[in-house]
Amino acid sequence: MALSHELILIYTTYFVATASPGPSNMAIMGTAMKQGRGAALALASGVIGGSMMWALLAACGVLTVLATFAQLLIVLKIGGGLYLLWLAYKAGKSALRKSDVGELAPGNEKARFGTMFRQGILMHVGNPKAILTWVAIMSVALKPGAAASTLPMIIAGCAAICVLVFGGYALLFSTAVMAAFYRRIRRGLDALLACCFTVAGLKLVFSRS
Repeated sequence: MALSHELILIYTTYFVATASPGPSNMAIMGTAMKQGRGAALALASGVIGGSMMWALLAACGVLTVLATFAQLLIVLKIGGGLYLLWLAYKAGKSALRKSDVGELAPGNEKARFGTMFRQGILMHVGNPKAILTWVAIMSVALKPGAAASTLPMIIAGCAAICVLVFGGYALLFSTAVMAAFYRRIRRGLDALLACCFTVAGLKLVFSRS
């Protein structure tokens, strides 16, 4: 089935928005270089899961209702902003350490991966921009006259883009070359992550729109 111009526009826009530098991408890159491929893929899986949760809620019309209540969006923004500020604090502490000390025991892989997965979920669930993005996307998918196949094609296509982008970052930055590079720039990268999370968190907490 040929893709319509609207689907191509949605996929392109979603790809650019997903691949652009942001807190989630920066976190995946840093985790890949610091903790390895498994932890980075777990974090990426959480981000993907959060995005697809918003997609399914949007498809059911829940996000359209939520977006009409400014108070709920404000609460969501503040919660997401505070969580990013917490991540900024943790990254800042890591940047101040002279040696790289892991927060979890190296042998406790299941606990570490579970923690990273939950972090990915919280990072994306706490981002109100995801709500508005999916509301806009669904305005195309659910408009009168849209083909029945449009909605599943949008969700499937965007899911594939999520896996490609976030999983790609996890795989690319977990290579031996990037791990060696991380060991040389660890404190600088953690400081950069702290700044990134701080700016994004403060923007969410204090933004009015």
